[in-house]
Amino acid sequence: MSEYKGKWALVTGASSGFGIDFATILAEGGANLVLAARRTEAMEKLAQSLRSRFGIEVVVEGIDLGRPAAGTELKHRLDARHIAIDLLVNNAGFGVFGKFTEQPLSKTMEMLQLNMLALTELTHVFAADMVMRGGGHILLVASIGGYQATPFYAAYSASKAYVLLFGEALNTELAPHNVKVSVLSPGITATAFLDVSGQRATPYQRLMMMQSRPVAETGIAAMLAGTPSVVPGIGNKLTIFGNRFAPRSLQSRIAYQLMKN
Repeated sequence: MSEYKGKWALVTGASSGFGIDFATILAEGGANLVLAARRTEAMEKLAQSLRSRFGIEVVVEGIDLGRPAAGTELKHRLDARHIAIDLLVNNAGFGVFGKFTEQPLSKTMEMLQLNMLALTELTHVFAADMVMRGGGHILLVASIGGYQATPFYAAYSASKAYVLLFGEALNTELAPHNVKVSVLSPGITATAFLDVSGQRATPYQRLMMMQSRPVAETGIAAMLAGTPSVVPGIGNKLTIFGNRFAPRSLQSRIAYQLMKN
């Protein structure tokens, strides 16, 4: 029997991509779900499917997590429903591709708000509850871009470096309270990421592309085990390992060639 059967899991960014896979995997294990994102129609369809297939409870919360204080608002909504979150999957986020000075500043700031500030707020309000109750699980979704400076994704990769270091620190800090924090750092995956970011897939990305379900499974397994951070896929692992042998300036130049359209 799943160790989280009957517990409540919150998945952000649950209207597409990884969010659907995270929700489905948790539902298969018997977790009740809170799905949170802006687009409610897609989440309602997913909720209906998961309820009928697995006999679980699913709550849909339409909310723009990119708004300041949205995480606290979501926590208050769930408190009003008497739902205590045992598993938090902080998945919501997006990238902006292109030359930094040519990107609309408003779009970059929106991305940073969601990728870092909203993630931090959500982690704070739900981790505090977990500490009080004596346990819980948190998964933060970063990127292999968080391991190195990435031209054309300069702000995005920097935001994911924040997520990586933040999560690894919390893994140690919250361990005495039985709260397990893990960071999943995927490489390029068959989701809508490229469409949203505005990039055409490069030869390197087509070669390294992973399907989203195995990546999500890797993340859930790491979260349950309390693994500080995990990089899915042999190719991605080799990329990160290889960076250890190259000066940072060279890493950036290589990334420039691999990422440019």
